[in-house]
Amino acid sequence: MGAWYEFDMGAVRRRLAYLRGLLPEGIALAYAVKANTFLIRDMIPWVERFEVCSPGELRICDDLGVPPEKTVISGVYKTPEFIEELVGSSEGRLYTVESMTQFRQLRELSRRYGKRIPLLLRLTNDSQFGINEEDIRVIVENRGEYPLLELRGVQFFSGTQKTSLKKLARELRSLEALLQSLQEEYGYRAQELEYGPGLPVAYYEGEELDEEALIGGFAQLLTGMRFSGHVTLELGRSIAACCGKYYAHVVDLKHNKGQNYLLLDGGMHQIVYFGQYMGMKHPVLTVPGKEREPVGACWNICGSLCSMNDILAKAVPLPEMAIGDSLCFHNTGAYCMTEGISLFLSRDIPEVYLIREDGQRVLVRQRFETAPLNTPMPEG
Repeated sequence: MGAWYEFDMGAVRRRLAYLRGLLPEGIALAYAVKANTFLIRDMIPWVERFEVCSPGELRICDDLGVPPEKTVISGVYKTPEFIEELVGSSEGRLYTVESMTQFRQLRELSRRYGKRIPLLLRLTNDSQFGINEEDIRVIVENRGEYPLLELRGVQFFSGTQKTSLKKLARELRSLEALLQSLQEEYGYRAQELEYGPGLPVAYYEGEELDEEALIGGFAQLLTGMRFSGHVTLELGRSIAACCGKYYAHVVDLKHNKGQNYLLLDGGMHQIVYFGQYMGMKHPVLTVPGKEREPVGACWNICGSLCSMNDILAKAVPLPEMAIGDSLCFHNTGAYCMTEGISLFLSRDIPEVYLIREDGQRVLVRQRFETAPLNTPMPEG
């Protein structure tokens, strides 16, 4: 018994083909590995770039054979030791500038090691991420002072689950205006724009999303840009969400004060949906082996944590249920296996399986206990 994850690599391949079929020719795709690190190895030939936001993520990419030139080292906090190690030991990596502190460090490292360092200047979205437009202008205006820093262009990401073409259009117009003014005022022609459009995923029943119309309209916006440089779209959940399923077993059934409760051997520590609010929305789920049986009673689906917050869905109509049945939660390919509070209550962390394109089911992470991680070291 115990919950587990399955990620279908064929679904990832089809998803990428679908996106490329709608987007303009020549648009590159960057995969944000924080969405799901278990997909990386198979995706190396499928995407142009991998966005890395921590030393741990980079170690995973390196161990899986991601070429350095296909990585962009991003993240709001890059430790000085980490950045110096990378600059001193490898070539070809692209770095984002998230602060003036980071910029000064990269400038100093380029001088010390005599290495050319390619950079993307991340424009803030009025949050803790990125730098102000004024800072970008200062860096560009004085670029002659740091000849080993290669200013590739601008990076911008403003949020996720965007369903408004108007918002996407405003952002692209603003970015294009910035790039145009940098050229007119400082003679700087950006080679690249990396943009995170935050394309949405429909996680819940009843959500209406005409994705083809949204992405098709977005593609027209990209085609209409005057910017002649290279455009890379940074995507995470939009690529990965569709490939994942999370399975958990029914371990108990209760009827408390007129409410039906179905208890699982999983829970909120292992499954996270964007916009998950105490089970008030119904994620897409099925009961394996009972998909064609008629639904009957409604159940509140709860996990195994001793927390009143551990409610995955409320009042879900299901077929006749029994202990030992399993539930399958769909669209869990992004974030779920890492974004939950997995160490809470020292429950085991589930297995992860990949379903290869040929149908082969491969174990890529074993179940392991978290109790040792939550146990204090011996004194002395």
